[in-house]
Amino acid sequence: MRQFKIIVEKHPDGYVAYPLGLKGVVVGQGDTYEAALSDVKSAIRFHVETFGKMAEQR
Repeated sequence: MRQFKIIVEKHPDGYVAYPLGLKGVVVGQGDTYEAALSDVKSAIRFHVETFGKMAEQR
C-alpha cells in the first residue's frame, strides 16, 4: 500500500486526523494524538481495501 501524509489537528475536545491524497472522506478521531493517528490508519486501510486504486488521487 502506498504511504499517505496524515494531518493531525488538536481541537478543544480531542484530536482529528485525516490523510492527504485519498478520494472520499477518511477521518480518524481520538482523545489523544496517538488514538487519532491509530484510528485514521485503520480507516485508510479499510478505505483502500474497499475501493482499491480508485481511492487514490494521482
